[in-house]
Formats: sequence, structure tokens, C-alpha cells
Amino acid sequence: MTRKAPKPGKKIKLKTHKATSKRFRLTGSGKLMRTKGGKSHLRRRTSKRTKAQLSEMQTVHGSSIIKRVKRLAPNMEK
Repeated sequence: MTRKAPKPGKKIKLKTHKATSKRFRLTGSGKLMRTKGGKSHLRRRTSKRTKAQLSEMQTVHGSSIIKRVKRLAPNMEK
């Protein structure tokens, strides 16, 4: 999708990519957290411990991913 060029003197409003803002959280110290996958269905035989571990948030490592997320969601809430 392409955007129209803005009129001279008019600023472009930054918009948040909503799918990114729903998948990631920014902590107060600036770390990026994500939820673990694999918890939506077929969890009947999985142990309680494994299910509990899937519920925990995980820190995102990798500067390229962090840069991409911050570019997609510049106004992400903490």
C-alpha cells in the first residue's frame, strides 16, 4: 500500500501498527517483552507446569527485532 505525498508544510502523523502493539509490551526500563506461542489449543495432555511456563512473558533479544518493533509501533504504551 502506498501513501500519498503530503502537502508542503504538512506533517505526517505517526500511526501504530496495531498487531505489533498487541503482541509486544514495553517495560518501564525499556525492555521488550512478548508472549509465548503454543497455548491456543491441543493442551489437554500438557502438564500444569508447562502451561504455566507458556503463560509467562519472555524478553525479546536481538537488536534487529527490537528496532523493527519500535519502528512499527512508535507510540507503544508501557
